Amino acid sequence: MTTGDPVTRREPATTAPRAPEALGGSGGTRSAPPVNQFDPKTKQALVNLLLATADDEFVIGYWDSEWTGIAPVLEEDVAFASLAQDEIGHAQALYQLLADLEGGDPDELAYGRAPEGYRHARLLDHPRTDWAFSVARRFLYDTADAARLDALAASAYQPLAGVVAKMRREEAYHLLHMHAWVERLATGGQEPRARLVAAMERLWPDALCVLDGIEGDELLAEAGVLAEPMAAIRTRWLAGLAPELARLGLPGPPAARAGACRGPGRSDDFRWLWEQFTMVRRSDPEAVW
Repeated sequence: MTTGDPVTRREPATTAPRAPEALGGSGGTRSAPPVNQFDPKTKQALVNLLLATADDEFVIGYWDSEWTGIAPVLEEDVAFASLAQDEIGHAQALYQLLADLEGGDPDELAYGRAPEGYRHARLLDHPRTDWAFSVARRFLYDTADAARLDALAASAYQPLAGVVAKMRREEAYHLLHMHAWVERLATGGQEPRARLVAAMERLWPDALCVLDGIEGDELLAEAGVLAEPMAAIRTRWLAGLAPELARLGLPGPPAARAGACRGPGRSDDFRWLWEQFTMVRRSDPEAVW
């Protein structure tokens, strides 16, 4: 795909670009059994999905919070702080589902693991870097996450469907905001465009990991928890995103990702972030707040 000047300019979409067949989804037409009646493999697949999705939201929320006080304009100080708050709230709700499923404490899930225990996508191992880099990462993450949430919207596992409904209402505004910023940087002159293109080229291989690395997703599709397996969701996401990338002359994905998508190996940058967000809890692990 070319990285030359965009062909056209229009108002950004209010939702992620998606192929027509991506709308709605086929999940949820069957009734899933109560969670205590899932067979062990399907239950473990559900644990894998909840933990990976929660960790994605949690980690990107903390990276976004790093812009508070240093964003390029005051409005973005407020906007990125709001994005961070939403994402950490989504993570809390998903950690609660996981605690309900397996027992335990949502706060312990969030703050009580070693860096190797987190299952976020490799896209979120990168540091904050510059503004164009953060915009590119959020754009790729939010559009992929929208495709994932589409596939969960009619989930036959009702506790998850309820959380996803709230997430989708809030994520619609995230998508609107990031589409606007990608448009602004892509059409805003040589330097902002060059920075955006460089960031997307660097991030694309890891962006593919957002919809990968969930062991047992085929079982979840069979049970009606997901509308379809992750590979099909990823195909829908890329097909829906392609026209927007072509319109703006932005780079598309590589043929394939490389390496493990969701750990256990973690970057030094994530280890630094982990030290920041666990600092208070590690100072007194037995404290009751």
